[in-house]
Amino acid sequence: MKKQIPNILTYSRIIIIPILILAFLFVNSQISGWLCASLFLIASITDFFDGYLARAWHAHSNLGKFLDPIADKLLIASCLMLLVSAGRAAILPAIAILCREILVSGLREFLSDLNISVPVSTLAKYKTAVQMVAIFLLLLGNDIPFFQEVGSFLLWSAALLTLVTGYAYLRVGLRHLANH
Repeated sequence: MKKQIPNILTYSRIIIIPILILAFLFVNSQISGWLCASLFLIASITDFFDGYLARAWHAHSNLGKFLDPIADKLLIASCLMLLVSAGRAAILPAIAILCREILVSGLREFLSDLNISVPVSTLAKYKTAVQMVAIFLLLLGNDIPFFQEVGSFLLWSAALLTLVTGYAYLRVGLRHLANH
C-alpha cells in the first residue's frame, strides 16, 4: 500500500484540477480566490510529496513517471488560462511558460527514445517554485493588498527563468540530436 501513495497523490492532483476550475468560474467571488488558492496549494503540496515519497520509499512506477509531469502541466496550464481569461495575469508570460513546458516535454520524450535522461536543473526547480508562488498569489486575486502586483512580478520572473531554462534544455536536446 505504501508504494501506491505517490500515485494516489498524483491522482488527487488531477482530480483537484476540475474542482479548481469550477470554483474559479462559479463560486461567489468573495470566497473564490481563497478557495482556488487553497486548492492550488493542496495540489502543489501533492506535487512535492509524490516525488519525495517515491524517492524515499523507492516507489517509482512507470505510471507515476508518466502521470506526474502531465498532472503538473495540466494544473499550471489550467490556472494560467483561468488567470489570463479573468485579466489577472498577463498573456505573454503565460504563453512563454506554456510553450516552454511543451518544448521540454517533447525534448524529454525524444531523448528518452535515445535512452538519454535529462535531469531537472536547480534553476528549473527555482523557476517552478517562483511560478507556483505567482499563481497562488494571482489566484487570491485582489483579496490582499499588493498580492496581485507581487504575483504579476513573480509570473514575469518565472517567464524569464522559463526562457533561460528552456534554452538550456533545448541546447542539450539539439546536441544529442546532432549526434544521432
